[in-house]
Amino acid sequence: MQAVTTEPTSLTTALQTHIAQAIVAAGGWIGFDRFMALALYTPGLGYYANDSTKFGAMPQSGSDFVTAPELTPLFGQTLALQVDEALAQTGTHAVWEFGAGSGALALQLLDALGDRVQRYTIVDLSGSLRARQQTLLARHAHKLQWVDALPAQFEGVVVGNEVLDAMPVQLLARHGGHEGGVWHERGVVVHEGAFAWADRPTDLRPPVEIEGPHDYLTEIHAQGQGFIRTLADRLVRGAIFLLDYGFGESEYYHPQRHMGTVMCHQGHLADSDPLVAVGLKDITAHVNFTAMALAAQEAGLEVLGYTTQAHFLINCGLLSKMEQLPQVQRATAAKLIMEHEMGELFKVLALSKGTAWNALGFVRGDRSHRL
Repeated sequence: MQAVTTEPTSLTTALQTHIAQAIVAAGGWIGFDRFMALALYTPGLGYYANDSTKFGAMPQSGSDFVTAPELTPLFGQTLALQVDEALAQTGTHAVWEFGAGSGALALQLLDALGDRVQRYTIVDLSGSLRARQQTLLARHAHKLQWVDALPAQFEGVVVGNEVLDAMPVQLLARHGGHEGGVWHERGVVVHEGAFAWADRPTDLRPPVEIEGPHDYLTEIHAQGQGFIRTLADRLVRGAIFLLDYGFGESEYYHPQRHMGTVMCHQGHLADSDPLVAVGLKDITAHVNFTAMALAAQEAGLEVLGYTTQAHFLINCGLLSKMEQLPQVQRATAAKLIMEHEMGELFKVLALSKGTAWNALGFVRGDRSHRL
């Protein structure tokens, strides 16, 4: 059991009360996926639904983390070349962005693509972020629309940068090791007025056998896979580009990765305790890209490619764009492709509905065969 101390703000108090009531209503225990969903997305109170700054390059701004589009506009300008090719290959004229954050990526894509995009739709559950996006994107207002759910059918190019990592995951814990070890689902209870962990035996399992005698904590990604299946079901014609941090299955469930991948971000500091400061910090998990690719194929999508962010952006012409920048800006942009920054941990998975093609971002370094 782990007690919670939080900042005594009205936000955290209201959110904790709401989650505690949900736990009581569920019989005293909820799975971590439910807890994560409530912590991030409860209307008006959850992390992505409240008015905190979230996105920015420096903690002095009140932000908690930086994403690639906030780091440098070259990210969106380079991605735009791949989106442009995809629009042409699929014969579509619409872009759909999920979880558009501050709106920085949308601005970069809209500026770069010009008349190639006739409609840009942002799918975002956060009302406060939507207001920020509308302000930033005002000059493109005639092309923009916001929705909080997908229509029954749509076409175009889908972009999701750091979307999958924010989707709730189920936590699985093995106690007692490989021989005779018992799998549990880790959930959350209220203990002495605070949130605490509690494990329950479960029939759920990771997709691969975890070798070794040690206790093991990991995640499975039912909501992320469900998101992919929904896209496959409703996308009539188009392509999907998902950029996020994560691994293929063999690396994700490596015996040495025994502490799982759930991380929290607040004030540009990372920690591994989502039960603290609920509503004031982001909660994420790395993406199992094998699971996403399999869900896509089973639902009728083609895998166009899978590679590191470094390979993808270099294939799309980032280096020539960097050469035109002053040294300071060039050094910042280099973080997108440096191995110890975003270049190796971040991956790009591309999917298509309809005829596949040799997509620009995967001409060198494609790792689809390693999924």
